[in-house]
Amino acid sequence: MTLTDSEMDYIRQMLGRSPNDLEEGMLDVMFSEHCSYKSSRPILGLFPTEGENIIMGPGDDAGMVAITDKLALAVGIESHNHPSAIEPYGGAGTGIGGILRDIISMGAMPIALLDSLRFGPLEDQKSRYLFEHVVKGISDYGNRVGVPTVGGEVEFDESFRTNPLVNVMCAGIVEKDKIVKGIAPNIGDVFLLMGGLTGRDGIHGVTFASEELTSDSEIEDRPAVQVGDPFTKKKVLEASLEILDKIDVAGVKDLGGGGLTCCISELVDKCGNGALVNLNSIPLREKGMTPYEIMLSESQERMVFVINPKYIDEAFKICDKYELPRAIIGEVTDTKLMVVVDSDKKDDKGNNETIANMPAVLLADPPSLNREIKAPEKIEEYTQVEDPSIDLSILKILSSPNIATKKWVYKQYDHEVQIRTIVKPGDDGAVLKVDDQNAVVLSCDCNSIHTKLSPYDGGAGSVAEAIRNVVSMGAEPYAVVDCLNFGNPENPEILWQFKQCVQGMSDLSRKFKTPVISGNVSFYNETEGIKINPSPTVGVIGVADLNNIRTMDFKNEGDKIIIIGSTYDEIDGSEYHRAVHGLEQGEAPKIRIDNEIESSKSILKLLDSDFGKFNNNENFITAIHDCSAGGIAIALSEMAISSGMGAEINLTNIPIGDNQNISDNNLLFSETHGRYIITVKSDKLDNVLDSIDVPCACIGEVKNDSLRLFSNSNDINIIVKELKDAYNGVIEKYMA
Repeated sequence: MTLTDSEMDYIRQMLGRSPNDLEEGMLDVMFSEHCSYKSSRPILGLFPTEGENIIMGPGDDAGMVAITDKLALAVGIESHNHPSAIEPYGGAGTGIGGILRDIISMGAMPIALLDSLRFGPLEDQKSRYLFEHVVKGISDYGNRVGVPTVGGEVEFDESFRTNPLVNVMCAGIVEKDKIVKGIAPNIGDVFLLMGGLTGRDGIHGVTFASEELTSDSEIEDRPAVQVGDPFTKKKVLEASLEILDKIDVAGVKDLGGGGLTCCISELVDKCGNGALVNLNSIPLREKGMTPYEIMLSESQERMVFVINPKYIDEAFKICDKYELPRAIIGEVTDTKLMVVVDSDKKDDKGNNETIANMPAVLLADPPSLNREIKAPEKIEEYTQVEDPSIDLSILKILSSPNIATKKWVYKQYDHEVQIRTIVKPGDDGAVLKVDDQNAVVLSCDCNSIHTKLSPYDGGAGSVAEAIRNVVSMGAEPYAVVDCLNFGNPENPEILWQFKQCVQGMSDLSRKFKTPVISGNVSFYNETEGIKINPSPTVGVIGVADLNNIRTMDFKNEGDKIIIIGSTYDEIDGSEYHRAVHGLEQGEAPKIRIDNEIESSKSILKLLDSDFGKFNNNENFITAIHDCSAGGIAIALSEMAISSGMGAEINLTNIPIGDNQNISDNNLLFSETHGRYIITVKSDKLDNVLDSIDVPCACIGEVKNDSLRLFSNSNDINIIVKELKDAYNGVIEKYMA
């Protein structure tokens, strides 16, 4: 049990008695950090959650954003960090299963998965093992269910050696008038449990996820990892959508963390109602299961529908059609109580014996905690470095597993199933066709080093980078989802880190008018004092006209290359520092919110201009790519690698902020936010430059088969084949 003495005192006060063993177990999971958000809730209130295109913000299984007059997109993101550390294949697979159920429970058809993954260095055998089996777990589950995995990111860093992070984002399409919620509004409606059988797997999964890992966790906590079944999930998906199509369902919710206890109590509490659950009506996978095991089991592939009793026969027929176990396990009451009865036992009056009886609100809405928050002492140590030659640094960064192609990962995923994917993995974002005119663009990003060094700027910068990736594909950003991965919140410095990060994310999201519509918090990512770098994974949803879609690769010899946005001397926390010098030090690049917004608006304005749109099948804005990890040098290298074409770049033309005197090295590798590189047809150069309202310049042109970077003091020339050789095959060599 993880309930504290003060929480037990509160529970006794609310009940007027001590809870029995079953009730204490149910309360234990609902008071866990994973279910209650008790440490983060007071801080998460900083996020903007409403906006022009927002149908539904946080509070249900997924957020909902309008993407056309008729259609909405349900989007959610979840972590499965601790389970993946213990059993990477099953942990990652059930993470996919959980986020798919969240989207289904909104009435939506899942159309895309993205994953954000973090592991220790690939030189470490255990890290390679975790990496290999997490990717296989995601691949096997997503491919078998028939939902494409279309994008994501991977980072390798020493801080994740004992605590890998597995964050999964999912999006699904639903007609606006067919959206359902996780509620039970009508007294007398019944709970239809369908899908997988209830077993002993996953018990204490949420409490296990709300504690630090130890060196013994791999053995002791293995039973807390759920067992996934993608073939059953496929049937659950199809049966659920058919039930929602044919039956007037009052509410629906999936069974994830906390199992039946969480699902039923949250359904009824949202409407101020109660629930009566008959333990003996629940279909079981194993004999001899105790009430405690049944109510706390987190067995996968289960859904609960709230329906009028008159629809029971029709619902059963649909479940039988898909050969799925189903049962009516209880009903909605007006008592405001969560009551569990055992029909095999009778009380003195001959009624079913009550084995749990608590206010539903006590389970569904535990009190939050106001934990101590304290800023850490500043570390003044700073290692001065001697910069090697720029060409060697570029090749070294390109061959870093954090920058090198992730083809080893995404080639294992089916990213074309459902035939919506327009732009495949490997570009700034994923693009999926919605109808003949519109596409949704999805990105998933995080900068853990920036967040470690400067939590405010790192958090805001992670949102900014995800937005830039969506804009680079030609889409207007609509909304944000997040998965916040941090250490132990009982440490005041960790909670300060968390609050600063959330404040930065909130400030940027509010000014960009991209509300946070759904999310997840994963605390306790520590093992015996070793903390992860704080990792705010950010997903952004954008909507684009199909004619505005762009990709990063150079298209034509002679196209002019323009940089939008100023560069500052911000080399600290860069991939250059990590890959070339093995350092994580100093202060992260500052987030200049107004500059960020104006740069993005400039891109979208260009795409909507007369010379930005297609004209007689000719496109004058030919490529767009944002500058992020690795800076200008790596952005240009990626554009060259993806096209096989070279470029000549005059470094003296690059706009520099605050009249700083920046060395060529820092100019190329600085990770200043708010910058894009675009290519345009040469005869439209003046039109483009005249229409941009932020610092910008033509810095070169697409030319020959090498990347030439020259200034008054440097003239670097790297053949594109050398760039490709450095960039390709890096992860493959480690995983051979």
